[in-house]
Amino acid sequence: MGHNNRCLYDSDIKVFLAKDKESIFGVLCDRYHGDALTTTRMAWMGEIEILQNALIPWKESNGRIIFEYDIPRLGKRLDVVLLLKGIIFCLEFKVGESNINESDVDQVLDYALDLKNFHKYSHDKLIVPILIATKHKRTSSVIQPSVYDDRVVNPLVTGEGGISTLIEEVLHRFPNEMEIDSNWIISPYAPTPTIIEAAKALYESHSVEDITRHEADKVTTDRTISYILDIIKKSKRDGEKSICFVTGVPGAGKTLVGLDVAVKQTYQGTDKPIDDEGAVYLSGNGPLVAVLNEALAKDNFQKCKDRGEAKKLSDSRREVGKFIQIIHRYRDNMLAKIKNPVENGILEIDPTKAVKMQEAGYGEVEHVAIFDEAQRSWTHKRLADYLKRGGTYGNKLKVPNFPMSEASFLIWSLDQREDWATIVCLVGGGQEINTGEAGISEWIKSLNETFTHWKVYISPQLTEPEYAEGKVNELLKDNKNVTYSEDLHLGVSLRSFRAEKLSAMVHALLSLDSDAASIYSEIKEKYPILLTRDMEVAKRWLHDNVRGTERTGVLITKESARFKPLGIHVLQSDVENAVHWFLEDKADTRSSNYLEDAATEIQVQGLELDYTCLLWDADMRYEGGKWHYYKFNGRDKWNELVANSESRQEQIKYMLNAYRVLLTRARSGMIICVPAGNSHKTTTGFWEDETRLPEYYDGTYQYLKSIGFEEI
Repeated sequence: MGHNNRCLYDSDIKVFLAKDKESIFGVLCDRYHGDALTTTRMAWMGEIEILQNALIPWKESNGRIIFEYDIPRLGKRLDVVLLLKGIIFCLEFKVGESNINESDVDQVLDYALDLKNFHKYSHDKLIVPILIATKHKRTSSVIQPSVYDDRVVNPLVTGEGGISTLIEEVLHRFPNEMEIDSNWIISPYAPTPTIIEAAKALYESHSVEDITRHEADKVTTDRTISYILDIIKKSKRDGEKSICFVTGVPGAGKTLVGLDVAVKQTYQGTDKPIDDEGAVYLSGNGPLVAVLNEALAKDNFQKCKDRGEAKKLSDSRREVGKFIQIIHRYRDNMLAKIKNPVENGILEIDPTKAVKMQEAGYGEVEHVAIFDEAQRSWTHKRLADYLKRGGTYGNKLKVPNFPMSEASFLIWSLDQREDWATIVCLVGGGQEINTGEAGISEWIKSLNETFTHWKVYISPQLTEPEYAEGKVNELLKDNKNVTYSEDLHLGVSLRSFRAEKLSAMVHALLSLDSDAASIYSEIKEKYPILLTRDMEVAKRWLHDNVRGTERTGVLITKESARFKPLGIHVLQSDVENAVHWFLEDKADTRSSNYLEDAATEIQVQGLELDYTCLLWDADMRYEGGKWHYYKFNGRDKWNELVANSESRQEQIKYMLNAYRVLLTRARSGMIICVPAGNSHKTTTGFWEDETRLPEYYDGTYQYLKSIGFEEI
């Protein structure tokens, strides 16, 4: 019996039938990490007994049976896989149950789809998901491949008595399947998890290896993570302050690397956070932070409950909230400790507002801080203006003459530690810098001028033109503390397995580049993009395409204004709504899957869905070969924005970027609905609705059609 860490037990059917059930049970218990719960042990005992009876007809076949097969992307294990006569049977048991629940059927279908999409040796095989509620009295009689023509059979259900008959029927129905690769069990597994799934798996196992692509040459994230962790160790050992700049191609998993470093450093392989060693992941993206926090907290709460630990959901939220935070909160925490007003332009801690720790100085901040999208940190002017007003984000603190940029202030905060500290800056390239965002040069300036004792570790890619206007080398030439390392660049995109080219196509579409059509023709087999003028058609398409627990949702820009006539409601912008929209299941009307509330670019940035509908309003229109931008006045008309000032150019850039964000949120396919507008006139010959004239939409529709998107 070849043991392998991808499952708890595997053997030939012949051997399995000959072994006594106690010894098989013993192997499962031994290999399980930690103590298996009583319910799990009873389930195993039941499954072994049931299958030893059900599989007797195939005792001479060369089939294999595998218990508890690991599906890393879902962070779950499949109860039993049966490889028999070229067919992969996924068996999910509910021992002692007599009812069939929709969520259990979805679960076994999810496992099957996951093998189909991500497990190399299952790609072209017939996969048959079967839910076995052991006390259920009936057995599925209709065996049919799914309508998607992807060789996954629609889920079947049975009780323990019907298993043999059902397998017999399937084999009869699909008689000539090709042999399955003998290495099936250790097949390369190449998932590209959504950030939520990735974060859950990461948090659960406190490790990222399982969830990135498994083909050795692709896992660039592991190298980067271990390089950063080494710098943290060195800084601690030598009592140094250090800063790392990590670059990456879009979708290479920068956020994941940041989260992983935060988790590994905080837990260091144990179940509880290590005191005063922790790391915090900081992002300015409120909805992303809220959704991740809630997803991880619910997961942690559920795991603890399953283990029989008494824990409240609020405890789990607190534990998770320590290492994933919104950057403004973190900043405000430090601001509350300074002497205010600031004298002579020098920031100082006010001893009456902060406690000095023996070793660490005033560093109540963590040892390690990870800044996602570090190029977005604010300029001195923007931060000073904001603090002069007393901020927004619930921060009522006024600091009239704040002396530094956000980058400097963040370095200053960690510099208050007297022992050691490490900052990790994750840098997105090629993104538009908005007014008031400093880009990377501000960080470097601070390190050159003020924090000259900090060691600087930098990705060589940071010298490319898209970062700091290409001036990084020049800026750093006199800094003696710089080390360049390739390990700090993430060169491989892990993004959607179907649409590596999607972002190139979207870029071409938005910049009116004629290549858009040819790039689309390369991806359309794998990644359908459809076009319609009818919201009902769009919703129907989404409902027909989504399976199992896949997620769909309607997206819209925040400048959109005339969506009510289409029966669409826009999600309120507070993060609580985004959390429900992304995390509730399809039984909850607040879930994105209901297609009633549309989310905007603010709520979905950094997150993704499986299938989306983008509702394209009259805020950005293709007219006369160019994009034109409009703002609705809230009452009766759209006003065109003309790029005649810096703030107008900002707004326009922002609107184009909003469509860029929305067009790249779907992992598997999308439908774009450009409304037809209202072509009716009143009896006296005036337009019925001046705010939705067909001409506001037609140009955009024709342009999208010219790229080759299929109309339905």
